[in-house]
This record gives sequence, structure tokens and C-alpha cells, in this order.
Amino acid sequence: MKTPQDPPRNGLARNPLQRRDILKTLGLGAAGAAAATMLPAGDEAQAMELPQEQVKSRYRETEHVKRFYALNRL
Repeated sequence: MKTPQDPPRNGLARNPLQRRDILKTLGLGAAGAAAATMLPAGDEAQAMELPQEQVKSRYRETEHVKRFYALNRL
């Protein structure tokens, strides 16, 4: 009868991290990730814009923008 203190027959020490332990850990990790996605998320923060900011023009074709488009033409 083999006891836990007996050395392995082939002379190599057994790896304490066995295949089944890895599979268990991966399974638990996947279950945890799936459970985390099911949790309700908090309210999303939304930026407030003043009415004056909503109508003003945001795009400005400055010199560095013109240079960027000129250098990146195909």
C-alpha cells in the first residue's frame, strides 16, 4: 500500500498543481465572470451641455488639421 510520504516510482516529484485543479480553477473563474456580468450596473454618468454649447460648431479646420489630411492622402 502506498502512503503519501512514499516517493514516486519513477523518481520524479509529482507536480502539486494537477490537471484537475487547473480545470476546476478555470471553471470557477468562468462561472465568476458570468456572474459578474449579471450584476446590475450603476447609473451611467452623462455629461451636461448647456444649450449654447449644443449649437456651437465643434470642428475647426486649423493648419495642423490641414497638414494631417495632406500627409495622409492615399
